[in-house]
Amino acid sequence: MSEQMIRHLSPLALILFLTACAQPKQENQEFASPYLDKPFIQEYHEGYVVDEATEAANDVRSIQPDGEGNIWIATKDGVYLKKPTGNKWELMIEGPDKGPAYDIKLDEKGQVWIAAWNGIYAGNPDQVEKVDGPIPPIAKIVTAKEGVYALGPHGIWLYRDKVWQKQDYKTAKSIRAAISDGHGGLWIGTDVGLYHCLNGQTQVYQNQDYSISAYIRGLDFDEKENLWVGSVGGISINNENHRIAEKLPRDGIPNANVNVIKKAPDGKMWVGTDYGITRFEPGNKEYSVRLSKRWLMSDVIRDIAFDQNGHAWIATSKGVSAIKQKEITLEEKADFFYTRLIQRHVREPWIVARFRLNVPGDTTTIEPDDDDNDGEYTAMYLAMESLRYAVTKDPTARERAKKAFDFLYLLREVTEMDGFFARTVIPVHWTRMHDPDRTYTPRQLADEMIRDPRHKPVEKRWHLSKDGKWMWKGDTSSDEMCGHAFGYYWYYNLVADESEKQRIAYHFSQIMDHLIRHDFYLVGVDGKHTRWGVWSPQSLNRDPEWAPEQALNSLEILSFLKFAYHITGFERYQEAYLKLINEEGYLKNAGKLHHTNPAWETYFDIYLALYVYPALLNYESDSTLRNAFRTHFDQWFEQHKTVKSPFVNFTYNYLAGGYDELDNSISFLKDAPLDLVDWLIDNGRREDLRVVREPILEDLQMSELRPPSEYRTLRWDKNPYVAVGGNPAQERDPVYWLLPYWMGRYLELIK
Repeated sequence: MSEQMIRHLSPLALILFLTACAQPKQENQEFASPYLDKPFIQEYHEGYVVDEATEAANDVRSIQPDGEGNIWIATKDGVYLKKPTGNKWELMIEGPDKGPAYDIKLDEKGQVWIAAWNGIYAGNPDQVEKVDGPIPPIAKIVTAKEGVYALGPHGIWLYRDKVWQKQDYKTAKSIRAAISDGHGGLWIGTDVGLYHCLNGQTQVYQNQDYSISAYIRGLDFDEKENLWVGSVGGISINNENHRIAEKLPRDGIPNANVNVIKKAPDGKMWVGTDYGITRFEPGNKEYSVRLSKRWLMSDVIRDIAFDQNGHAWIATSKGVSAIKQKEITLEEKADFFYTRLIQRHVREPWIVARFRLNVPGDTTTIEPDDDDNDGEYTAMYLAMESLRYAVTKDPTARERAKKAFDFLYLLREVTEMDGFFARTVIPVHWTRMHDPDRTYTPRQLADEMIRDPRHKPVEKRWHLSKDGKWMWKGDTSSDEMCGHAFGYYWYYNLVADESEKQRIAYHFSQIMDHLIRHDFYLVGVDGKHTRWGVWSPQSLNRDPEWAPEQALNSLEILSFLKFAYHITGFERYQEAYLKLINEEGYLKNAGKLHHTNPAWETYFDIYLALYVYPALLNYESDSTLRNAFRTHFDQWFEQHKTVKSPFVNFTYNYLAGGYDELDNSISFLKDAPLDLVDWLIDNGRREDLRVVREPILEDLQMSELRPPSEYRTLRWDKNPYVAVGGNPAQERDPVYWLLPYWMGRYLELIK
């Protein structure tokens, strides 16, 4: 097939042609099928401050939903109730009886029982009354078929037939957990061991046959009636006779101080610790963890209970959390994210990016913000809208894709510098921006030069547009160029009509002509190349300081030239492309990308390469070069599919065919949280994970990849292995999710 014919193939026909020409990987030969979208369980968090003015009210010890949808809590300040409608918490015991409460339970008739500093209370949302009998204080309540137990330092009482009967059970006074054994007896956890009380007899377990340690804090039965005993150190799982299993930090407990264990309606065992919650499905080694403000008001967990809808209500040291569930499809999740994107993450003149939260974590305080990579991230949005249009033919998607391209076009026009394009623009009236103009003293310049000989001091970062409407930011990077090219690729192929294709070709040729004129440097207002805008052989091949960028930047410029040649037909781009390959060894340079020195490994390079592969693989007609790029691409995928990124996987599926890693891609799309606040998440404190510095030596990372619900809110340039990260003063845009989703839909990997 001639080069001219290849250049005019449709994207899908081109995929089929390239797949037939390239030698497919063995796993692509396997039978597979698309994912059929169906409802799954999506978790989300609702947090509650009990009383902003009273710290003790937010120190919650116990929590209990009742049958009417009310939520009862026992706090250091007293007993509070939240009704099903509204978020207000009402103090239920006032006057001289107000004081610390320790436990709340619901009996079989729906009556609430409260363990408090001065005795036992019982009642309902309309009235709570003290029930005389047990000697206060009372630490724990147990409701059982034989009645209601009250346990405290002064003994154990059973309320049956409206009478309190003191039980002749000898246990330690430090009662921390208690449950019915289902046969007329009690299991009781204390600071000095585990007790079983039945028929007037007490048996104590203080060795490690029944518990990890003697400090017992949590008790519950699983679906097989095995008793889970949580203590300082972990969990022992026991049948009637002895320990049959255990859960230690290495098995998935984020903190060895276990405070509560509760069986959920679906059979999962929820374990609350001093640092978050972990959930186990009995018989399954996999587990999930919930911590940080994304999921919890505080990571110190005191109690867990479940309402009639299966929602988890959690007592923490700083308020109440509800981890709720709803059935949702991927399509519905996409609709949710898309609505949020358009309503909260678009600023003039159609820049799509993260926004600032003036009060960290408070999503009502959102304001527009600027970012060095506004152009790149808007280009990701452009790609997403292009894919959405290709699938849905929604004219709104086409209109908004054009708006995004218009902004990227403006970034070049606004500089009035013959092909140089800006990072971003902000309205001229803004007084706060990232990286404001600054000056350097000679001493500061010397320090910077010693620290980084490639450092470029840019004192004037912001420039006034000719029309006086915008301030534009210079010192544009290679990251921006890669992102723009990726967006243009999809817009050109899936959305643009002939006139718009000519506009793309003109715009991109202006940028490429700038690079060719300047020996493949991006040259800014000072007549020098920008900090990162470097693709020249003079730097990549002849300056040792640029060795870390040699491989990737060589791959990038080849892709830019190939794309420019495809959309314009101008031979100068093909000539420059072949010259860099044949005379400067850029193909050989690119081949080093998967064998770089560990000190040069950067996570974002995965995606910079991803941005430039489509043009190289789809527009190269020379079989030798195409096969070289395909081999390079296969190596890239083999190296990086472990990140379980649907963006990585679907890009590979697009260019290579097949269903590689589809299960992991769908799992990511399902598990990604709805919350877009960039909460600070410190997985470095988790005792179930090992912290390492590999393969990205500059980052402190988790030794294993956790699901997206457990790490920092993503942009694809952020390393999901990073142990500690997040900025709750930012709300991230959901393009990171929407882009691979619509790519999956376009490829019919998701139906």
